[in-house]
Amino acid sequence: MVVKVYGPEYASSKRVLVCLVEKEIEFEAVDINLFKGENKSLDYLKLQPFGLLPAIQDGDYTLYESRAIIRYYAEKYRSQGTELFGKTMEEKGKVEQWLEVEAHNFQPPLYTLVLHIVFSSKMGITPDQNVIQENEVKLGKVLDIYEERLSTSKYLVGDFFSLADLSHLPFGYYLLNGVGKGYMIRDRKHVSAWWDVISNRPSWKKVVQLFPYPI
Repeated sequence: MVVKVYGPEYASSKRVLVCLVEKEIEFEAVDINLFKGENKSLDYLKLQPFGLLPAIQDGDYTLYESRAIIRYYAEKYRSQGTELFGKTMEEKGKVEQWLEVEAHNFQPPLYTLVLHIVFSSKMGITPDQNVIQENEVKLGKVLDIYEERLSTSKYLVGDFFSLADLSHLPFGYYLLNGVGKGYMIRDRKHVSAWWDVISNRPSWKKVVQLFPYPI
């Protein structure tokens, strides 16, 4: 069965799409326009009761929350495509650790920056410079920790590309494209080198080309 992915234009959905490409899994993209409220339609709410993106349909199986979805496919198709969990339980533990770091430390301040800088007019939000500055500082402290980690490792877990790196691509993209704060990556030598490696993967280039960001 071909996997249906809802809302391919949006960042969190791209987390799923790049995973599917890396795992060589066929998919079909289904457009959902957040700004027209299509995520609140009765049909979509049957798939994702909170009205958020993404959601997937895989035959009779449905799943939502992007990181849950990528974990599912990385495990289910472990012998197919790119190995994204590592070869040992210890490596998988580190992948899970950095996935949690991305979810709880990296994305939240960056998400706030995106809302206030990129989508404020569409979302009816008044940009608050104090909030922007506060979250820029928060994100900077997180990236300082990344800089230290990546000074001894090509990727976050070690010498292989994993879900941990992949999960940073969708919102990391906004730092250089949209938010206008690319210096936060470029001023950190090892973070910059890491970003260049992961963002130049053919899988990510394909996803961005097929489904441009709604900036």
